Amino acid sequence: MTEEREDRADAMFHALADRTRRDILRRVLAGEHSVSTLAAKYDMSFAAVQKHVAVLERAGLLTKRRNGREQLATGDVEAVRSVASMLTELEQVWRGRIARIDALLASDPDQED
Repeated sequence: MTEEREDRADAMFHALADRTRRDILRRVLAGEHSVSTLAAKYDMSFAAVQKHVAVLERAGLLTKRRNGREQLATGDVEAVRSVASMLTELEQVWRGRIARIDALLASDPDQED
């Protein structure tokens, strides 16, 4: 994995480590939302929601566009797929290790001597 890709993975997993950001991402993956509409859904200030949206945007998990005075946020499905791909790669590493452990446990100890 390249350094740039590692930095992007760090940003994505950091962004997804927060439950509010995951919830915001779920909403914007379902459809475009204004940041002010999103802010109305949470018991926190508009500025706090803006900061969560900014973290998701820096991680590449959502994009924003302006429509007049509104900021509209949309989830990036491809970015979410890349996160899923990274997790699948990690799962394959662990599945390989578990398979080797299972093979060692199942091996006949009499044949090893």
